[in-house]
Amino acid sequence: MTDRICVGAIAGAFGVRGEVRLKSFCARAEDIATYGPLATEDGKRSFAVKLTRPVNGGLGARLTGVDTKEQADALKGTTLWADRAALPSLPDDEFYHADLIGLEVVDTGGVSLGRVRAVHDHGAGDILEVLGPSGVLLVPFTRAAVPTVDLTAGRIVADPPESDE
Repeated sequence: MTDRICVGAIAGAFGVRGEVRLKSFCARAEDIATYGPLATEDGKRSFAVKLTRPVNGGLGARLTGVDTKEQADALKGTTLWADRAALPSLPDDEFYHADLIGLEVVDTGGVSLGRVRAVHDHGAGDILEVLGPSGVLLVPFTRAAVPTVDLTAGRIVADPPESDE
């Protein structure tokens, strides 16, 4: 498990006074401002976040040290990371995406399918992207398709749906 979790990204400038458009990866979008200063992925910069208003495609926000449109534009695409300790504890059946990436995935018979390379959310539910010997396998992250996630053992048991190929 990592010490930091990606909670959002800067989608670009909003207006001309340094405000940014934030894309929140939190279950409640507004929570992004409650986790203390957020750092860039490399940890070289951190920002206190003050939400200003909902905007098309995200949230308007002021970040400390960002006062001009040019400074805000320069941050476009920057991911924002919170310390794990600042985030709420999750129920037993919920997981941070960062904790799933890299876990070994085995089928119900114990045969390795590969490792989780990414977790995608296209609105209808999360999908695990598993890279294995037979290529990329996409597994719906549902209780039926993924009956067991064991973070301690670093393993996921999956029963992926049959392919129509």
